[in-house]
Amino acid sequence: MPPLKWALLAVLLLPLAELAAFIAVAVKIGLLPALALALATSLLGVILLRLAGQGQRIAQIRVSMADGDLRAVGSSGFFLAVSGFLLVLPGFLTDALGLLMLLPPVQRGLHAALGRVLRQPSADRAARDGVIDLAPGEWKEQQTGQPPPDQLPKPGEPPKP
Repeated sequence: MPPLKWALLAVLLLPLAELAAFIAVAVKIGLLPALALALATSLLGVILLRLAGQGQRIAQIRVSMADGDLRAVGSSGFFLAVSGFLLVLPGFLTDALGLLMLLPPVQRGLHAALGRVLRQPSADRAARDGVIDLAPGEWKEQQTGQPPPDQLPKPGEPPKP
């Protein structure tokens, strides 16, 4: 199954898994404490997002990633923002994932994994952007009998002799 289908399946099943986890926690500790815990983790997520947003960290991460600089992925601001986002989402599974991402060993492992995924060989990059570099012996010019596109007459102009 392609990765996109796995991601779609995970997104569709996440609410069901979160609901099952919430019911299990509510049965174990009670409904009101479970609601209070969910609210507390969401507030913690908001605090982490505010911390990540201070000093333009998120803007710097966005610019760095757009430029292909992977150091931003390993920055503490990146993991703080992702952890905060996961904690804001309602549910104990995403909360557990968000709390795990705050741990430095987990951050180092994710940084290494993302670095391997985001660094692609140049052949993959060429296929992705549609540009293929050919050596001089790998191509030849063909005469089509047509003038180059910049010398074609514009619509409504008479043809040049």
